[in-house]
Amino acid sequence: MKVASIIALVAGIAPSDSFLAPQAALRASSFASRVPTAVSEAAGSPAAPTRTAVSMMSKSVDLTGKVAFVAGVADSSGYGWAICKALAEAGATVTVGTWPPVLGIFEKSLKRGTFDEDMKLEDGSKFENVYPLDAVYDVPEDVPEDVKTNKRYAGLSGFTIQEVAEQIKADYGTVDIVVHSLANGPEVTKPLLETSRRGYLAASSASAYSMVSLVQKFAPIMPKGGSVVSLTYIASEKVIPGYGGGMSSAKAQLESDTRVLAWEAGREYGVRVNTISAGPLKSRAASAIGKEKGKKTFIEYAIDYSKANSPLGQDLYNDDVGNAALFLSSDMSRVITGTTMYVDNGLNTMGLAVDSESMKKD
Repeated sequence: MKVASIIALVAGIAPSDSFLAPQAALRASSFASRVPTAVSEAAGSPAAPTRTAVSMMSKSVDLTGKVAFVAGVADSSGYGWAICKALAEAGATVTVGTWPPVLGIFEKSLKRGTFDEDMKLEDGSKFENVYPLDAVYDVPEDVPEDVKTNKRYAGLSGFTIQEVAEQIKADYGTVDIVVHSLANGPEVTKPLLETSRRGYLAASSASAYSMVSLVQKFAPIMPKGGSVVSLTYIASEKVIPGYGGGMSSAKAQLESDTRVLAWEAGREYGVRVNTISAGPLKSRAASAIGKEKGKKTFIEYAIDYSKANSPLGQDLYNDDVGNAALFLSSDMSRVITGTTMYVDNGLNTMGLAVDSESMKKD
């Protein structure tokens, strides 16, 4: 295995006024062979289930010499982290965009050694640095004055999508793989009937248009055959009570945009664009939805439902999605574009809840 250079792996849940971006050098830490199942101090919630064996997919795919940019990684339990790991284990140089306001939390966790084991790669590779990215801002002129002067952004610059693309071009010359692992809905716990226009548009901006902007700014510096991958959710096409605030609409928009961008970016730049519809995972981000003391969270209900009703009825691991993204990022999928790939144990195929009370026999 050739040494892979991981340039970042950290982000967080953005507040209602903005979303993901990265900063801070992860210098001296290693990137673990598999994410642990212990409680993460930074996340404050149990990590998602993971496997202990190194992915065979990453061993069979060689991305040596390829540069990847992953926009948005909340912690070591999420899909973004698993995608970074899969790409890095395959030999790619992985750079990450992280939301500026979580930098302080990350640095404290880093000093405490919270991520030391999580960051180890099989070959012992080290991190280099992280790019700050707030994906609701396309160009410097979009950043309002109150954000520029906000103490959470103190000392930071160059965090718009355009500026990050320019910085990556300056650092690497090109980028072969772009991953959109971004989603934020400030009113996600509200039913659509109670969602404000502002909350609805904020969800669309952070979760869907950010993908359009990434392709606009990054496709010109990607080689022919480059790959763009995003993450979506079944709420785009089926009713998922509890996943509100316009987020279901944003995911539907993301999938529609994936098809249109596949055509436009394919013809203009020879770049492929696909999205992965992932099943429920107990990541830090998902665990924050509908969290009430003493009650199960939205994601816990979703996981239980999936295991009870999906054809395979088994745990979904974050590296299952990591492997799917690795496939879509490799030459093995060179003729695949404009698709929504379901990685959900087949739950998307079901039209009936088999664990429903009405389905129980007398």
